Amino acid sequence: MTEVTITTLPAAPLHVFEIWNNAVAVAKRFKAAMGFALPATGRSGGNDALRLIRFEPTVWLVEGDISSLGDVLAEDGALTAISGGIVRIRLSGKGWRTLLMEGGVFDAESPDFAAGCSAATIIDHVNVRLHVIDETTCDAYVPLSFSQGLLHFWRQAAGSLVE
Repeated sequence: MTEVTITTLPAAPLHVFEIWNNAVAVAKRFKAAMGFALPATGRSGGNDALRLIRFEPTVWLVEGDISSLGDVLAEDGALTAISGGIVRIRLSGKGWRTLLMEGGVFDAESPDFAAGCSAATIIDHVNVRLHVIDETTCDAYVPLSFSQGLLHFWRQAAGSLVE
């Protein structure tokens, strides 16, 4: 059997940071205020208080202290709370990559999909956002309305995976 643990994480404040206009100016304001650059597409970045995970060209998922982000965006974007609509699921153990290949269309087994990487994909007909924490851990952000079905699918698949 392939080792993988599936854990629903406790609810946490999640926001979407979205830039509509003046992306270069927003990026400069962000770096000046936060001390690090906005993460590139498919990457995450942050510090102990704030983590941004980029899944789309002008959209980041934000975990942590958002108190300065409204000023950074000004009139050039929006910061939207999405906590109630997302379930965070942690896949851990050396088999998390194999599990993501079940019903998925994304190559989770690629060595390029490493710590700090992110991806938006479809798994078992569900939109899923993935964030690699380290070699043995990946967090999945799943719409609440589909979370129970996907959890069931993953638990069934995990029971039949063989290394």
